[in-house]
This record gives sequence, structure tokens and C-alpha cells, in this order.
Amino acid sequence: MTESPHFIQGVFSFEGTGLDRPVPLAAAAYTVPADKRAQLVYFRGGNACDELVVVTLTRDGKPMRLFPIGAKSSVHVPLAVVEDVFPESKLALLVAAPKGAAGAVVVDVGIIQVE
Repeated sequence: MTESPHFIQGVFSFEGTGLDRPVPLAAAAYTVPADKRAQLVYFRGGNACDELVVVTLTRDGKPMRLFPIGAKSSVHVPLAVVEDVFPESKLALLVAAPKGAAGAVVVDVGIIQVE
């Protein structure tokens, strides 16, 4: 079995539209190759704004995990290979924040791609 690490990471600006209305983080996505599967290893996130935000990890457009991040705070969530993500699945990150809140989040999602 061959494993290789992949990451969804970056610093992303946002403007809140409501905690119940997440918006995509531009370029924060990963598609599992057709001949592989993937496993999530960890989520790290930081929030530079003065309000709670929620980063949502989606799989094929449906919420998979929610990561609340407090105001001017950070989180590290070990995911410890909880489940397989199947070939051709599309992972993406969205952020939700109170309406009018603006700022940036720093995210790092560790993924192991497995043959």
C-alpha cells in the first residue's frame, strides 16, 4: 500500500452572511483521484476576526464535519483516519460567520491518499 500526503491549506478572507449560511472558501478544495481513496488525518484552523466562525468540510457538496473556531482563536482536531473518502469524491471548505463579520481564517487539512 502506497500513501502520499495532500493538504487543503491557506489563508482565506471572508465576509459573514450568517452562521446558517456558509460560503465557499475560494480554492480550498481537493478531489480524490479516480484510482485512489483518501483518509482525513487532521484539521487545523485559526480565526482572525472578533466573532465565532464555523468552517464546514463538505464531501460532494454535503456537510461532512463542522469545526467551530472562537474569536481570535484556533483549533486542532486530530481526525485519526475515521473513515475512507472514496475515489472521485470532492472535498471543499466553507466558512460561516455572523452577518457583517469580516476577517480571515487560516486552515490546514491533512489528507493521506492511499492506493
